Amino acid sequence: MPVRKKAPEDLTAKKALALEVIRRLKAEYPDAGCTLDYDHAWQLLVSVRLAAQCTDARVNIVVEELFAKYPSVAALAAAEPEDIEAIVKPCGLGHSKARDISACMRMLRDKYDCRVPDTFDELLALPGVGRKSANLIMGDVFGKPAIVTDTHCIRLCNKIGLVDGIKEPQKVEMALWKIIPPEEGSDLCHRFVMHGRAVCNARKPECEKCCLKDICRTAREAAGQQAEP
Repeated sequence: MPVRKKAPEDLTAKKALALEVIRRLKAEYPDAGCTLDYDHAWQLLVSVRLAAQCTDARVNIVVEELFAKYPSVAALAAAEPEDIEAIVKPCGLGHSKARDISACMRMLRDKYDCRVPDTFDELLALPGVGRKSANLIMGDVFGKPAIVTDTHCIRLCNKIGLVDGIKEPQKVEMALWKIIPPEEGSDLCHRFVMHGRAVCNARKPECEKCCLKDICRTAREAAGQQAEP
């Protein structure tokens, strides 16, 4: 019995929605950018590891001391993990984060002459670096196509209707690659963070003041229910 081929997914509507979301969020948040402070690529690698289960604001405070004491890849690679942990402990999970940062900096020193590699696979191979971190570096540091599926991105994409009930970061990333122009991915994800914090709060979204309220699936469904007698 011949196996039926799966019909190709029609993404026309989602692509159109994505373009309109991009257009409106660009107008609302023209200055898209990472909220982690850094001057060098290796510093962003450190900060994004510290940001796991910690606010960017706290990370930005903690790394001031860390980068002042260890101002280069070589200096941080030479530090003992417990000395790093003593500084980064306020970010939570201090032991595992310090261990990963130490191992990552030592790999940069020993394998890459203290430089951060600019390919996705090489970044993924660094200790403590996952897809989210690798995409952030690719987009913000090297200006290459990237989609950072953090909690804001995943939540907003599902609410708006760009993805349908997908919560796994990699699956959301793969779904978005199909509908978002590659050059728009990095900035759009930063704007999702801004919009998630300013308007589309997880606990109490302010739909009435949202620039996407007429095209957002969740807002439209809520409005429809309210309109029912």
